[in-house]
Amino acid sequence: MDETKENETVTPEEEPEKTAPDGEHEEEKEKKSDDPMQDALAKLQDELKEAKDTYLRMLAEYDNFRRRTAKEKQSVWSDAVAETLKGILPIADNLERAASVADADAEKVQAGLQMTLTALTEFLTKQGITAFGEAGETFDPNLHNAVMHIEDETLGEGVIAEVFQRGYRLGEKVIRFAMVKVAN
Repeated sequence: MDETKENETVTPEEEPEKTAPDGEHEEEKEKKSDDPMQDALAKLQDELKEAKDTYLRMLAEYDNFRRRTAKEKQSVWSDAVAETLKGILPIADNLERAASVADADAEKVQAGLQMTLTALTEFLTKQGITAFGEAGETFDPNLHNAVMHIEDETLGEGVIAEVFQRGYRLGEKVIRFAMVKVAN
């Protein structure tokens, strides 16, 4: 007789499967009962458990998705604001330089301000922002805010006589309405 076989312990994984006389595994035989209602109940409970597990996994995935998209949205917003400000900062620098000059000639200050205004207009154009509201245009309540009316026969009715503040739009969206005086 071989001594190693006597002293060996058999683990559950190594244990040969026990089969019932009719060929079924003992575990399967234990699960089956004589009552078909019990079998159906057990099957439904297993399906419910699987559905619950699937639901919880989907809920967790959705929550992760929601958090990730909120974080990405905030990141995109921060990047857009930073990029926009990066374009405005040189214009602000020019205004600071102009304000710090104490004994400047009025013509030089005028020229510097004109250059700064040109830089600002170019920046706004790059951003897709356009200005509107010029004297002589027809009043449009979707674009203009009439703060004054004037009687003037030389101008037609509903024509803008004076612009107090220009309007701006981004694409078709009005950012700021033009503040105008309109002829009656």
